[in-house]
Order: sequence, then C-alpha cells, then structure tokens
Amino acid sequence: MSELLVDFITSLDGYASGEGWPGFWGLEGPEYLAWLGEQPEVTYLMGANTYRLLSGFAAGEVPSGQDEFRPEEEASVDELTQASKVVFSSSLEEPLKWANSTLVRDDAVEAVRAMKASGSGLLSTIGSLSLCRSLLRAGLVDRFRVVMFPVITGATGEERIYDGYPDVALEMIEHRTFDGRIQLVEYKPRVLEHPPLIVPA
Repeated sequence: MSELLVDFITSLDGYASGEGWPGFWGLEGPEYLAWLGEQPEVTYLMGANTYRLLSGFAAGEVPSGQDEFRPEEEASVDELTQASKVVFSSSLEEPLKWANSTLVRDDAVEAVRAMKASGSGLLSTIGSLSLCRSLLRAGLVDRFRVVMFPVITGATGEERIYDGYPDVALEMIEHRTFDGRIQLVEYKPRVLEHPPLIVPA
C-alpha cells in the first residue's frame, strides 16, 4: 500500500508564496538543499493550477519579479520534470505537455484512494491547496510535513494554506532545523469531528 505525504513549504504565518519573493523566499541554505537532494523517489499529485504554474516554469517562464531563475530554482524544476506526476483536472486537455505527467479526470479523492490501495511507493502532494484539503478531510493523509522559512509575509503573502481546513490533531513524528534557521516539522494527522474534551498532557 502506498503512503501519502502532504508536503508544504511556508512562511511563518502560513503562506505558500509571496508576491515579489524568489523561490524558497531566497533563504534556502546548503543543509536544506542537501536534504532535498536525499529525498526518496515519489509520485507527485497536483491540481490544474499548480500544473499550469510549474509546467510554465519548466518551459522557461520566470516568476514575476525575477529576471531569471537562480541555480537552486532551476535544479528544483529539473527534478520535478523528471519525476512522475499525476494531475487531477477536468479543464486541462490531453496530452499534457510537461514530461512524465498523467491527467486524471476522475474524482481526486477516489482516485488517490485507489492509488494508495494498489501501489507501493510514496505519493506526495505539491502545492495544490484545495487538493490537499480534500485528501486530508477524507482521511487519506499518512504524513503531514511543513518546512517553515523564517519570514512573515503579512503584506505580500499569497495562498493562505490552512483556510477552510477542519480541526486536525497532529502527532509529531519528526522535527529538524536546517542551516540554523529553517524549521521542519512532520506529523501524523487525525481529523477531528469536534475539539477534544480533554487536552493531552
């Protein structure tokens, strides 16, 4: 059975990106980049908006506010191009132009449920906030990982991650600091029907 990881990089205040900021908020360091390079092979899951954005980067479109990609950003996009990707959309048309991408028009929750049951590798979301929220609500997420960068983007932040989420209890299974400033936390999530009557000690 496959394992499903929801994987976010965020500002401290929970934004997935910020207008005018470079990738990784320009704050990635050698420890963090080395850790990224050690990650196991995964199949990425995404929605149409994330596909359009990332495939545009792969085709050479530079994020607004930048003249060109930094080497770290180019390497990240190249790795995504080589990886297997499943895109859930009713609006995109086949064939998808980005290499190693498969379009799925079926209900994403049921499709991922079937992928988990029949597969053996690691599935990981990338971006796709509404997809992640739906998969979490359905109880399909095995691990919830957040890498927080030391910046507050109150004025320029875009894509608030946790708006619309249910209440979720999180059991920590890993934590780590990279380059003395970037904080990773990883949890086993459990969706709650209501707040717990007793808070664990």
